[in-house]
Amino acid sequence: MTTVIGVSFRNATKTYYFDPGDLNITAHDYVIVETARGAEYAKVVFGNREVPTSSIVAPLKRVIRIATEQDAKRNEENRAAEERAHKICEEKIAKHKLEMKLVDVEYTFDNQKLLFYFTAENRVDFRELVKDLASVFRTRIELRQIGIRDEAKMMGGLGVCGRPFCCSSFLPDFVQVSIKMAKEQNFSLNSAKISGSCGRLMCCLRYEHEAYEEALKTTPPIGSTVETPGGPGVVIETRPLLQTVKVRHDEGNNNVKLYACEEVKIISAGKGKKPKVPAKDGN
Repeated sequence: MTTVIGVSFRNATKTYYFDPGDLNITAHDYVIVETARGAEYAKVVFGNREVPTSSIVAPLKRVIRIATEQDAKRNEENRAAEERAHKICEEKIAKHKLEMKLVDVEYTFDNQKLLFYFTAENRVDFRELVKDLASVFRTRIELRQIGIRDEAKMMGGLGVCGRPFCCSSFLPDFVQVSIKMAKEQNFSLNSAKISGSCGRLMCCLRYEHEAYEEALKTTPPIGSTVETPGGPGVVIETRPLLQTVKVRHDEGNNNVKLYACEEVKIISAGKGKKPKVPAKDGN
């Protein structure tokens, strides 16, 4: 076991481990930590805690100190400087007529680097822009192109559900989502209804995916020919989590009944031949 603390940077939802050394640190403190980019200001998510050594990505960086009032003031000054840098960068982008959208600006705590995050549909030659920005800010300039999901995570907002974006409020990493998940959950495949504000498939399609996968193992697929207490029929609708299916017993839709999956026996899976409907007397 190894003693660590967990911290988050800026508005990030991901928690990173750091070595507290001899410091006794508690949640909601602010600390200065050593990172690959240099010293950074971070918020403590949880204080000193032992975790399995196997869960740590080596090398474990150290906590330099608990943040002082001076550190907090410097962090505020950096945020104010970022707003100014954002405005100047947008002016420079317009000057160079570059097809790119500036999303966010970030100073490292020690002001040794200024990062600009942007989106663009195509590759952008921003070499002259970098030179221009370096002459203004007199520090190391780095431009990073990000995707539209990253933009949504950085900017935040409200989803169609009325709640803050999952990616900007609690998801530590983006999850893999596919159209198959929407199909399994009986969602309309209208892209406008299953896409988030970023234009990609909604992350929440993933949340119940495993439950649906498990439920589908005992659910006759749509198009299956089945035997039911009401006679043979064809499955026309499934409700995996409720473990029920709708079965059509005739050529039209006049005789449709709802059954529990356990009441149904599959004769042929998938879109096989429809069951023969017994002829009525006199025909």
